[in-house]
Amino acid sequence: MGNRLEGRVAIITGSGRGIGRGVALQMAEEGAAVVVADFGGNVDGSGGDTGPADGVVQEIKAKGGRAIAHYGDVSKLENTQDLVATALREFGKVDIMCHVAGILRDRMLFNMTEEEWDAVFAVHLMGAYNMVKSVLPTMLERRYGRILIFSSGSGLGNTGQANYSAAKEAQVGFSRALARELGPYGITVNAIYPGGATRMTQSIPAAATQLRAAAGIQGAGRGAPVAGAPAAPPPILEVNTGKGPTQGDPENNAPTTTWLCTEAGGAISGQVIGVSGWQASRYNPRHVYRSIHRARHWTIEELAKAIPEQLMVDVPNPAPKLQPKE
Repeated sequence: MGNRLEGRVAIITGSGRGIGRGVALQMAEEGAAVVVADFGGNVDGSGGDTGPADGVVQEIKAKGGRAIAHYGDVSKLENTQDLVATALREFGKVDIMCHVAGILRDRMLFNMTEEEWDAVFAVHLMGAYNMVKSVLPTMLERRYGRILIFSSGSGLGNTGQANYSAAKEAQVGFSRALARELGPYGITVNAIYPGGATRMTQSIPAAATQLRAAAGIQGAGRGAPVAGAPAAPPPILEVNTGKGPTQGDPENNAPTTTWLCTEAGGAISGQVIGVSGWQASRYNPRHVYRSIHRARHWTIEELAKAIPEQLMVDVPNPAPKLQPKE
C-alpha cells in the first residue's frame, strides 16, 4: 500500500463495479478511507442490489484498508445528502469526490422516449449536481477538495446516444465552470474521459457498430490533432480473458484519477483528462479553428461561396445521407 492519500476520505459513486471499483481499490491502496457508493442497478438503471458495493468494501478491508458502503440513488438529492452525512459520521470529513455512476438508455432520438432521455440525465448530470451540491459545504469549510466528474468521449457525439452524449458533454461544462468558482477555495474540479471494457460498453450490440460503419457514420472518436499534436487514441474495449493485464481493463483509469486527487494534483483544475488503455491525454478547450471576415456585413451570395470554399473546406460530413438502394 502507498501513502499518497494517507488521511484522506474519498466518496466514489458507481464504485461497485468496473471503472469506479478500480478507482476505489487504488485510492484505498494509497491510504484513503473510501465510501463505496453504488445503487447496484442494471445498466439501464433498473433494479438495485447491495452486493456490488459490499463486495468492494470487503476487498478493501481484506487488504487492511478502511471502507464503508452506501446504496443510495444519486439522482435524488436526499440520497446524496445522506451519503455525505454518512461519510462525515464515519470518517469526519470528505476530501475527494469522484462521480463515476452512470447508465445507458441507447436509442435513436426519433425512437427515444422522454423517460429514456430523463433517466440518463438524472444519473449523469443531476447526479453530478447532487453530489457536488451535497459535498461542497464540508469542502468549503475546510478549504480543500478534489472533485472528479467522469464524463465520456461520447460527449463529442455518438449515434444512438443523443441522451448520453448530451449529458456527458454537459458534465464537461459543469466541471469547467466549477473549477473557476471553487479554485479560490482550494477545491479542484476536473472531468475524465475514461476508457475500458465495462458492463456498459459490452451492452452495446456489435450490430450497432457495424450498422454505423456500413452507413459511413463517424463515431465520437477522441478528438482530432491540434497544432501538430497526435490525436488521442480511440476507446479500447478489449475484454480481459484472465491472461494478464490488458489495455481494456477498466482499472487502467485508476492511477491517473488517483494522482489528480493527491497534493501534487492540486495544481491541475478545469481540465478534461482522457484515459484509454495505458495512455493519458489532455483535451484542449474549444477554440476557434478557422474564421472568415469582411470589413462590412456579409451577403448570402458571398457566404454561399465563402462558407464551403473557406470556412468549411476539407470538413467531412460525419453522417452522409443514405443513397437509395438500386
